[in-house]
Amino acid sequence: MFLVVGARPNFMKAAALCRAFRKQRIRVELCHTGQHYDRVMSDSFFRQLGLPRPKYALGIGSGSHAEQTGRAMIGIEKALLESRPGMVMVVGDVNSTVAGALAAVKLHVPVAHVEAGLRSGDRRMPEEINRIVTDAVSDYCFVTEEDGRKNLRREGFDMKRVFLVGDVMVDTLLHFKPRAARLKRARRLGLSSTGYALSTLHRPGNVDEEKTLSGLVGAFEEIAESLPFVLAAHPRTRQRLKRFGLLKRFEELKTSRSRNPQNAGPGLWLLPPQEYLDFMSLVMDCRIMLTDSGGLQEETSVLGVPCLTLRWNTERPVTLREGTSKLVGNDPARVLRAARRAMASPRRKRRVRLWDGKAGGRIAKIVARILRGPAS
Repeated sequence: MFLVVGARPNFMKAAALCRAFRKQRIRVELCHTGQHYDRVMSDSFFRQLGLPRPKYALGIGSGSHAEQTGRAMIGIEKALLESRPGMVMVVGDVNSTVAGALAAVKLHVPVAHVEAGLRSGDRRMPEEINRIVTDAVSDYCFVTEEDGRKNLRREGFDMKRVFLVGDVMVDTLLHFKPRAARLKRARRLGLSSTGYALSTLHRPGNVDEEKTLSGLVGAFEEIAESLPFVLAAHPRTRQRLKRFGLLKRFEELKTSRSRNPQNAGPGLWLLPPQEYLDFMSLVMDCRIMLTDSGGLQEETSVLGVPCLTLRWNTERPVTLREGTSKLVGNDPARVLRAARRAMASPRRKRRVRLWDGKAGGRIAKIVARILRGPAS
């Protein structure tokens, strides 16, 4: 099995798959494209999640979508010609995902896509194009929930090659939840025991235009009048905050593990990107999450944390129906109203079918049958 990863969301999914493949005695060759090259956003994930050392580390770095995808395809093709695997598996919807799928299919290597079938309906999102293209060239599609299967059926896929297996991101969350809970990251940062708001932002529609980002920060400031508001800032988001003169409205939240941390009371607080376990510890204890991340919609639903999704659409509608997520867009007044309602509501957990921590095992058993051939 040749498994392609490249960006932060891929690593959590790959961790669950690698654990499951070991149980099925399927040998995994990991190819890390290096789409995320920051130490916290890449190397530490391998250490924390127990991922094997990549056999192929391409180090493609940043660039435009075309540059990044093209460099990844070139590197993956060379690796595949050397490795000659029985199957290539790609996960998620980042540029490394579509690059791996395209490189493999052109070499006539079977492609399996984990997290297939997700659709937001918004082709302005690069991730939506990556999903559509990756699914179109994949031989096997592993979907997280029923919406994915319905989408692929509507698009004319051979449903014999579509498998409803659950969510490997949830596998990793449930596997590491006890360890994350023991970290008590919020307490170590001096965050109030009465709760705090937590946020991540990275999508161009939220951070690339000064008016939009300034409006969101204004809404965050109003929320921060009553409880600490913590933004775990993606490096690109931090750059935009600085460029637009918004960084000065935040206080830096010290990341020291001192026994006498600062008192992070009401106000806007800024954190650098966090390692996986540290961040999930913060998510578990926050009062409300505000994010444009797809994966966090799933994780907060499992944890029962109210989640305001700062987008106008989502490829994960099941989190709206069954979870705790609510689409609020990026209009400041709407965000503020929704935040006040969410903070006044109790937590509630909902379990989506097959989001039970066993998705990786289901995938590994199917892959084992495929690789062994018809005789098995």
